Amino acid sequence: MTENLRTRLTGKELKVFVLFSLLVLLAAAFATGTPQEIFEGMVTIILSRDALITDYFELANVGASFFNAACVLLSGYIMLRCQKTEFIGITMASLAINAGYALWGKNPINIWPLIVGTALYAKVHRTKVGRYVYTALFGTSLAPLITEMGFLLPFSGPVNYLISILIGVFIGFILPPLSMHTASMHMGYNLFNVGFSAGMVAFAIVCILRSFGVESQSVLIWKEGIDPGIAIGLLLYFLIAFVYGWFLNQWKLKGVFAITRHPGRAVADFVLMDGAGPTLMNMALVGISCLIYIICIGGDLSGPVVGAILTAFGFAAFGVHLKNFLPVLAGVVLATAFNRFTITTPGIQLAAIFAIGLAPIAGQFGVFAGILAGVAHCAIVMCTSEMYGGMNLYNNGFSAGWTAILLIPILESFMKRFPKRRRIEKE
Repeated sequence: MTENLRTRLTGKELKVFVLFSLLVLLAAAFATGTPQEIFEGMVTIILSRDALITDYFELANVGASFFNAACVLLSGYIMLRCQKTEFIGITMASLAINAGYALWGKNPINIWPLIVGTALYAKVHRTKVGRYVYTALFGTSLAPLITEMGFLLPFSGPVNYLISILIGVFIGFILPPLSMHTASMHMGYNLFNVGFSAGMVAFAIVCILRSFGVESQSVLIWKEGIDPGIAIGLLLYFLIAFVYGWFLNQWKLKGVFAITRHPGRAVADFVLMDGAGPTLMNMALVGISCLIYIICIGGDLSGPVVGAILTAFGFAAFGVHLKNFLPVLAGVVLATAFNRFTITTPGIQLAAIFAIGLAPIAGQFGVFAGILAGVAHCAIVMCTSEMYGGMNLYNNGFSAGWTAILLIPILESFMKRFPKRRRIEKE
């Protein structure tokens, strides 16, 4: 019977899991809020500013936040299905990061101008939209800019929103070529490549706005504490993912350990290299580790932190595993022993988890290099958000890009193990 079920799931394993995740988000929404609370919260989410850091748990309510995440996840799922996209590792990463950031910055309205712009780029170049579907999904990191323009521009409301939509379409239009260029700058050592290119665009736009006397400011709306219900819910979700992957892998654990042999440098799609079963188990292990870390340091399961954990969970299908993540995480923790930030500072909590973006450095060059990357990332990430007024959600992706650009030439020059590791990766 179980073998027959595995056969029926062949090629559909991840689609089934994404639909299950959608149901989990909807169940979480209605378990934590009434329909009226969810409706009112959604209105608040859609009509309010979304600049970094705006925690929807605190701004609206938990139920509306999870419902918003379900809506954003469904939008991405439908988009992928319409393009007949194969569900692989990068698919899980793109959907997870969108669902995660729907707890603090994205909603079903502000993501679409950017997606439309990328689709328009594909049409102009007479190619399929599916070729740039992941750029479109990752490019929604600039979704707060769409909302923010409606508040910042000095015209009437309808004119402000029309201009913001057009700007969003334009940004989506230029992101594909820009992202291809920035990938060569960090050579695949920053998994959040589109976040890096989006940060550059946001910085340019903020500079232009400031030249006209229009300025956006970062905010900090943050829900403190750990809700036991959310913690237990996340743990159960990750355990189900592990058991599902274990089942797909014929109740064998060997495959999940094989994943750790990959440095993680982009493009490292674990689904294509090791299969859906081991990948889901790896995703679960990374997700559980992030959850345990936040609980152990006495952090907060705020919307941004839960969103970061879900992002790490997704990128564990596309470059991240415990062997290359833990050294970078340790670097962020180590940095707080010497700098002016504490381990529970909101930005540092996020930096620790989003250090996954630099995991390939540890995978390629070793533990010491990973720790060094984490230390550098901890310092850079706390400065970069001011550069674009909180309008790029993937601030950690932007800072990770600069960290990689600064460190990789040095590491390649002095780390004697690099040539050997590079040959192994090519094999």
